[in-house]
Amino acid sequence: MMASPNFGIVIRNVRLPCADHSEANSAWDIACLGGRVQSITSSGSCIPHEEAAVIEANGGVLVPSLCHSHIHLDKCFILGQCDPLVTGSLPEALRVTNKAKAEFPKDVNNLYARATYLIRESVESGVTAMRAFVEVDTTVGFTCLDMGLQLAKEWVEVCHIQIVAFAQEALYEFADSTEPGPNYNLLCDAASRPDVSVVGSAPWVEPDRAHALKNIELILSLAEKHDLHADFHLDYNLDPDAVPMVWDVLQQMRQRSWCKISGKRVTIGHATRLGLFSGEEWAELKRATDILPLEIVALPQSDIYMMGRADPSGRVPVPLAGRTINAPQVYRDHGVRVALSVNNVENAFTPQGSLDPLTLASLGVALFQVGTEPDWRVLLRSVSTTSKEAIGIMHGGSVSGKPADEGDGIVPRVGDPADFVVVHGARRWQSAVLSPGFDRTTFYKGNVVARRRAQRWNANTGGEISN
Repeated sequence: MMASPNFGIVIRNVRLPCADHSEANSAWDIACLGGRVQSITSSGSCIPHEEAAVIEANGGVLVPSLCHSHIHLDKCFILGQCDPLVTGSLPEALRVTNKAKAEFPKDVNNLYARATYLIRESVESGVTAMRAFVEVDTTVGFTCLDMGLQLAKEWVEVCHIQIVAFAQEALYEFADSTEPGPNYNLLCDAASRPDVSVVGSAPWVEPDRAHALKNIELILSLAEKHDLHADFHLDYNLDPDAVPMVWDVLQQMRQRSWCKISGKRVTIGHATRLGLFSGEEWAELKRATDILPLEIVALPQSDIYMMGRADPSGRVPVPLAGRTINAPQVYRDHGVRVALSVNNVENAFTPQGSLDPLTLASLGVALFQVGTEPDWRVLLRSVSTTSKEAIGIMHGGSVSGKPADEGDGIVPRVGDPADFVVVHGARRWQSAVLSPGFDRTTFYKGNVVARRRAQRWNANTGGEISN
């Protein structure tokens, strides 16, 4: 449902994720105009223009719309098209995926259909922004990139889709290579495309650390040249003896004035090694990120699966909660905000998991064993506003409005973008994290862009059950 351009839309009778319990238990009306929040008033007190669209939420919980801050658009839903998994290791995932990827250019319709399904299911769960990785290399050429750019245009009125020209494969062909190879040449061409928003790579696939550092330098130079965000799969290990490469990224950022004045972000995904940081290291990272635009995105569904094996040295596998960054604890103890994102879906890197970011927040409650409302708010933020900040489309702070100012940014304020998801059937905001319901309505720029409802029947009542 499109809002009237002159009279907007009113979302009636919603509950908000207010920290104050009295306000959280109250019902509110949210009036939106021109894609932004115009007013927030007690339910029933907002008298809309007769031509304004009115959406009845029936007491559902309204939270910020969700964000995939790191999702792979091209290699989703390929388990049925690749070799069976045996070890669940990173080398196996790369081998199996590379074999399946070779078929992508031969069946573009399948590639397009899988990616479309991912976007549609995501929007219907409440996602209105995503950073979508598409691979560019000598195996697929620009097949995945062309598909991603096309879908970003097709869905532009429904979801903000940033396309990442991504090098999963090494930029240097051999350990003795002094110059980057053909994968880099293709990536240069891809980064020059006008609708590409981000350039990225996985430095850890390079032959050695020296080449990985060169990889980082090449990507940052490409980002600077074309005024793009940069995004790295980085520090994807749990080896306490491995020197974290995030420090090298920060050092290169310090040497580039572009990083400080362009408004672009440098994001690192996975970053599991950071979970072994001491308090002093987190404090150093906090000082750096207060000055430099570095963002961190943890990917629990992938991380807890891929980091579960003993490493080649024979170390015992790391306990479940230690395989990915503990976002609530890191924020609570060190003040560093970490986004959480769905990453791979039904492929060799992540066979399991849902596309719904709220189920990721729910997983975090058990995974990190957090039972307090402040930690639940961090989890809700991590899959919504923190994720949007990580991809550079939202910045902390906005115009104050009603209800009372909420410092964590998950309660809408007057002047905020009107991007929400209403979780129907949830009578309090905590349920959106602890047991998120299926029924949802997604709002983007003040318009209803998706509705999702379950058909219910059981043998006892003998008919459809209303919410």
